[in-house]
Amino acid sequence: MRKKSIAYDKAKKFAIRIIELKKWLCEEHREYSIADQILRSGTSIGANIAESFDAVSLNDFSNKLSIALKECSETKYWLEIMFESRLLDEERYNSFYADCNELYLILSSSVKTLSEKKNQASQLSTLDSRFTTLD
Repeated sequence: MRKKSIAYDKAKKFAIRIIELKKWLCEEHREYSIADQILRSGTSIGANIAESFDAVSLNDFSNKLSIALKECSETKYWLEIMFESRLLDEERYNSFYADCNELYLILSSSVKTLSEKKNQASQLSTLDSRFTTLD
């Protein structure tokens, strides 16, 4: 296995935990709908990070990380729903939520940095086009 990034490694570990949570929800609570929802969003975080490594452009890379960030937000939502409906006890909820929030902070920082880089590149491109039209 190759090491990708801190976000990738954390998202992969989180996905494995989410898979275990899904199994537990189905076996212990016979809860399938919410279990399927959190499985999709919780494993999609890492899948989108992995896909970003093969991005064809800075915009493509940024879009994949933005999708991972949105999936992180959705996963936090489902964790809140499971806690408030008493499917998760406080200890399990806090553990999952902390891991998900850590991923959220990493991804939001990355998306913000990429957005700033794209804005700088756009400004440079605009300046460059102004100078080339003066020739």
